Amino acid sequence: MSRLFGIAGVQMHAVAFDAQATVDKMAEIATNLTKSFPWVQLIMFHELVVPGLDQFVTSEDRDWLVKNSEAIPGIISERLCTLARTLNRWLIPGSMYELDGDKLYNTALVISPQGEIIRKYHKMFPWLPYEDGVTPGDEFCVFDIPDVGRFGLCICYDMWFPEVARTLVWQGAEVILQPTLTPTSDRELELVMCRANALFNQCYFISVNGVGTWGGGRSTMIDPDGRILQEASTNQTILTEMIDLDHTTRTREFGTLGLAQTLKQLRDSDHTFPMYEDGRLTKGSFANLGALKYHHTLKIP
Repeated sequence: MSRLFGIAGVQMHAVAFDAQATVDKMAEIATNLTKSFPWVQLIMFHELVVPGLDQFVTSEDRDWLVKNSEAIPGIISERLCTLARTLNRWLIPGSMYELDGDKLYNTALVISPQGEIIRKYHKMFPWLPYEDGVTPGDEFCVFDIPDVGRFGLCICYDMWFPEVARTLVWQGAEVILQPTLTPTSDRELELVMCRANALFNQCYFISVNGVGTWGGGRSTMIDPDGRILQEASTNQTILTEMIDLDHTTRTREFGTLGLAQTLKQLRDSDHTFPMYEDGRLTKGSFANLGALKYHHTLKIP
C-alpha cells in the first residue's frame, strides 16, 4: 500500500508586526483549508510568519525582534498547539523568534495533531549579516509521522548549505520541509537549489515562502526525481499535494528516473571525504577566505 500523505503549504501575507493578529489569520486559513481539503494531514507556513515580520527590520529597530519573541512554551506557541489539536492536523507554523535566556533563535516547531510540540528546531545558518544577532542552532531536525515516514526540517538559508539536507537524509528523512522568507532576486536561484536538493538526496523537497513587502512567493514542491509538482506565483495562495513516500523509496532503490542509484552507490563506496574528517571545515583552500563580517550586533537586555 502506498504511503500517501496530504500536505498544504500556505503562502500568505502576515499581519504586519502583529503576532496575535497573524496567528488569528493563520487559524482562519488553516480551518478553512481543512474544510475544503479534508485529506490534508500537514499544514506548513513560511518563515517568521508568526511574529508578523512584513518588511526589512533595520539596525535602528532591532529591539523589535526581542519585543516580538517569547520563550517556548509561551502564549503564542500554546495558541498554535491548540490550533493543531482543534484541527487534528500536523502543523509546521513557519518559524518565530524564541528568546531563551540571553539567546535569540529563529525557531520552527513541529506540532502533532494532539497539540504537542514534538520537535523544536533552531535555524542553523542565520542569514548574515542580517541575522547576526540570531544564535545558530546546533542540532538537525528529523521527526517521524506514524505509518507514513520520516520528515526533515530546515529553515530558509539552511538550504544554501548542502550538508544540511544531506545530513537530514543520512538521518532517514524522506521529505524535507523548508519554511523560508525572502523577497530578493536570488529566489530564482533558490528554485534551482530546491530541485538540486531533491535530486542529490532523492527525496521530496517542499519550500514555502511568504508574500508581501518581505516575501517574494514562488513556493514550490519537488518530487524525489526532481520534477516540479507545483510552483506558486507571487500572490497569496495555498499549495496542496498528495505525496507518496513510496516514491522516495522507488527512486532510491531503482534510481532517479530509473537511472542513477546515487545514495546506494555513495553508501557502498569506499571513499572518505577529508573535508569532513575532523568535523570542521578548517583545512584546505577555505582557510584563504577573508573573515565573515557583521554589520551590526543585536543587544538583548
